[in-house]
Amino acid sequence: MTERAIIIIPARMASTRFPDKPLALIAGKNMIERVWSIAKAVPGASDVWIATDDPGLASFAKQFGANVLMTSPSCPTGTDRVAEAARKLDGNTIFFSLQGDAVLTPPWVIDEVLKTMLHDPSIQMATPAVRLKGQALHDFIQSKKGGSSSGTTVVFDQKGNALYFSKALIPYDRNELNPERPIYRHIGLYAYRMDTLQRLSALPEGPLEKSEKLEQLRALENGIPIRVVEVDYRGRTHGSVDRPEDVSIVEAIIAREGELL
Repeated sequence: MTERAIIIIPARMASTRFPDKPLALIAGKNMIERVWSIAKAVPGASDVWIATDDPGLASFAKQFGANVLMTSPSCPTGTDRVAEAARKLDGNTIFFSLQGDAVLTPPWVIDEVLKTMLHDPSIQMATPAVRLKGQALHDFIQSKKGGSSSGTTVVFDQKGNALYFSKALIPYDRNELNPERPIYRHIGLYAYRMDTLQRLSALPEGPLEKSEKLEQLRALENGIPIRVVEVDYRGRTHGSVDRPEDVSIVEAIIAREGELL
């Protein structure tokens, strides 16, 4: 059977920081439909599913044409929700988890990760990252020097497999003499092969994950390699909606840069 790739969008209404977030309007369009539209525009994806535990959200999503899988309300993370949904979708499949608030994710970023996975069957898990340069690099470094916990960096080996992810600025530049050192900002999206997804979902939280509050470190702590795929946002701004105040920020970006689709 030919391997295929499916995008699953985990979405829940009971967010403590932003209740009913998937239905929030972003420049006149509901968040969940925006993300679904992005996923549908990915050439390498054979199908797109929304995974939720909320019947009202499921009904709303079906109205704009989405496929929906109902999952347990007890799923502690989006990864667990994707893992449960994947068990309902049998076949020789790569599963891509696209967060339901990732409204500024270019379809070509997702497609690049899927192509990498489809071309190399040995890759168990993959994730995108962007190399920071110029003003973006300067701003990121200054933000970290100011104590910001926003933004994750990643370092990887010569094959592209992740060595570590951190909220700190890595690699550390001891003498601060190299302003163009390779700093990659991690984009928190993941593609998995079925066995890896199920294994990861069943593993307990490890000490590194607890310290950094980065779920992907669970994979590294348990010897699961993660291929880092360098992507190009082509001038677009990265961002998602975590809190209600992020809506206006995202809307300003869309007004400035135009719609993705």
